Amino acid sequence: MIALLFLGFSAGLPFLLVFSTLNARLADVGVETATIGFFSWLGITYSIKVFWAPVVDRLKLPLLDRLLGKRRSWIIFAQAGIATGLYLMAHVDATAAPEMMALCGLLVAFSSATQDVAIDAYRIEIAEERLQAALAATYIFGYRLALLVAGAGALYLAEFWSWQVSYEVMAALVGVGALTVLIVREPSVNHFAAAQDIAHKIEQEAARRTHLNPRLARLVGWFYAAVAGPFLDFFRRYKELALVILLMVAVYRISDIAMGVMANPFYLDFMGFSKTQVADVTKIFGFFMTIAGSLVGGVMVVRYGVRRILLLGAIMTAATNLLFVVLAQYPPNIVTLAAVVSADNLSGGIANVALIAWLSSMTSASFTATQYALFSSLMTLPGKFLGGFSGIVVAGFGYAEFFLVAGIMGVPAILLAMFMIRNGHRLDALAPRNESKPDAEPVSP
Repeated sequence: MIALLFLGFSAGLPFLLVFSTLNARLADVGVETATIGFFSWLGITYSIKVFWAPVVDRLKLPLLDRLLGKRRSWIIFAQAGIATGLYLMAHVDATAAPEMMALCGLLVAFSSATQDVAIDAYRIEIAEERLQAALAATYIFGYRLALLVAGAGALYLAEFWSWQVSYEVMAALVGVGALTVLIVREPSVNHFAAAQDIAHKIEQEAARRTHLNPRLARLVGWFYAAVAGPFLDFFRRYKELALVILLMVAVYRISDIAMGVMANPFYLDFMGFSKTQVADVTKIFGFFMTIAGSLVGGVMVVRYGVRRILLLGAIMTAATNLLFVVLAQYPPNIVTLAAVVSADNLSGGIANVALIAWLSSMTSASFTATQYALFSSLMTLPGKFLGGFSGIVVAGFGYAEFFLVAGIMGVPAILLAMFMIRNGHRLDALAPRNESKPDAEPVSP
């Protein structure tokens, strides 16, 4: 559990440094608003990690694999990429060379997404099933602490020293995760034996029916078990509801993610708050409100069922975006900002817990990691893509109009959540056997 606390910290540290903290830096040094919006596309790497997850799962890194083992070798390899990218970002002038800043940010984002895949695999394999909930909770707490450091901490360092010092310190903090990897043990239990058995059967069948040579037959077996199997299992199980479920996953966080791209530029440029004020309200105060929302959401999921809270979270997320429309109409006021940010983070915590609980209830025990990687990738991809155009909307119409559009973008999630409630019995009947039904069993946040 201690190891997962520090690995969670390592996983959460790079995220804001290529997202909202980077947006604040770009706004602070005078980069155009439209350009800032395009930088949000760096976050798409987190949304497409499912495409290279099978490589991380199966490929052995030369030398590192013999020294550390498969899981730890991939984690420390990814951490090296994160630290290198952050150090380069510390020394790049974003106004003079925005393309180079984007490339360095891409290195950080790609390495960070790869680290997420490897740490998830490590967490699943390092302990038996009864300990997984405790490990996940510890991991999430470490992740949240890292968001606080990479958010408020980075802004404080930039305010009192410089952005260069801020990103250099963040690069050094990657060493926390690297030291953890060197200390902890490699998992001794292979939880992917079932996938290997499937690969072997497909290999034999392919060789028998198509007369492929052994190497091609082995490739067919690997591809099916690692890539095709999880998707075929999902579509066979949920049939015609599969596409509706995936659509729900894709649109649920669009409103929240699209709004987040322009949040820091709105606070700093339009409202005129200082970096320390933004850090105090949105990072530190917002951190505790998010934790509170997560706790409230967890209790509500247990009491009322995950689908009802999924609907509540969708409504609250869209409604709090409209509060930013009101905020943009009045002169800057730190108390008003705190109230709106509180509502936004509280609703975000509730919605996030409900979404995670719902997605977890739909994964098959045979393909948990890959299917959850599919869900987690899909739930952020549309929002990050549309968020890239947020700067253009702000530049052409204004912040109030942008937040109004972001709120309206939450309507499809509300309608689909209502559909899920109406079809709850069908979804329960199709859910994987021997796993908790989302509206019958308590779900830990």
